[in-house]
Amino acid sequence: MNSGSLAPLRARFIVFTFTRTVLNTGFRLVYPFIATFARALGVEVEAIALAVTARSALGLSGPLLGNLGDSIGRKRAMLFGLSLFALGFAVVLLLPSYPSLFIALLLGAAGKIIFDPAMQAHLGDHVAYDRRSTAIALTEIGWSGASLVGLPVVGWFIAEQGWVSPFPLLALMMLICIFLLWRVLPDDAPTPGSRITLRSAWTSIINYPPAIAALATSLLISVGNESVNIVYGLWLEGSFGLQVVALGAASSVIGFAELSGEGLVATITDRLGKKRAVSIGLLITAAACILLPIIGHSIAGVLFGLFLFYLSFEFTFVSLIPLVTELVPTARATLMAGNLAAAAGGRALGAVSGSWLFNFGIWTNATFGASLTLLAGFVLWRWVKVE
Repeated sequence: MNSGSLAPLRARFIVFTFTRTVLNTGFRLVYPFIATFARALGVEVEAIALAVTARSALGLSGPLLGNLGDSIGRKRAMLFGLSLFALGFAVVLLLPSYPSLFIALLLGAAGKIIFDPAMQAHLGDHVAYDRRSTAIALTEIGWSGASLVGLPVVGWFIAEQGWVSPFPLLALMMLICIFLLWRVLPDDAPTPGSRITLRSAWTSIINYPPAIAALATSLLISVGNESVNIVYGLWLEGSFGLQVVALGAASSVIGFAELSGEGLVATITDRLGKKRAVSIGLLITAAACILLPIIGHSIAGVLFGLFLFYLSFEFTFVSLIPLVTELVPTARATLMAGNLAAAAGGRALGAVSGSWLFNFGIWTNATFGASLTLLAGFVLWRWVKVE
């Protein structure tokens, strides 16, 4: 049931945002500290990148795991997903090693795969389409909050207490999130006769070309973004010798950029129309990819380039989410899980290709990212008809 007002959902927005800040801090902490983890564990950077790739590849299970939001209810799916995250991060405290880091990344990803689609489907159920971009943007503050607050805190903990220290902290915070969501969310478990099967959900999605095109758009822009995202920490450390705390501070710049992108979604995407907003964002993101190595000869230039790159991508991707929520309402959580799977598959491809492309310099990564972003724009305009 949709509601035109966001006011009745205020408590849920607050808890969603807090939860996603914790969830996304755990998801993003590997990027700026990839070299730090490698040194602490005595492995090559490529080994950490392999763990990131495996985590992203796990996102391909989204079409299966994400269906839980449709089959068992939004609330139960969200609580189960967050429990997996807490368990995975607790493992690192018990057995601090490369395998435990691998497990933490995988279980954390599984939790995100289940939680995010269920949460987005919940918003699709309760917020009218003409206000949905604002609703999605409010919860996406948890993504920028990870860079703005979570990663600098992680950087401080690593510098002061070692690489293991952020993991038990995040596990404890997630347990608090689980309790808060249990309290504020209504029980919405479907009755046996109303359960949506995985097969029927995906039949509806596959038979609707705009839905497939939207998934392709998510895939392409995620490959392009990750091909730069996976190497920015290495680029900053190699070019300017930035240390752990400074890399965490650079993440704050990215956090401000993403917060700005989410703010733009909240204020203009519903007015522009979702498709038009995504298209504008894709063009700016492609330009930002090319601009990054052009102005990246000083720390100030790099930080400005990263700010524009992450702002434009965040605006684009968050504007796409409410569009996707309306494409197949009868299988909303399943399609949102498919969208997450497409993005995860894109990140997996981007992590592999980006790490390899960086051997030829940042220009190669930037050109590759811009090209795929423009291709995503073509797919969007050609096949997605919903505004």
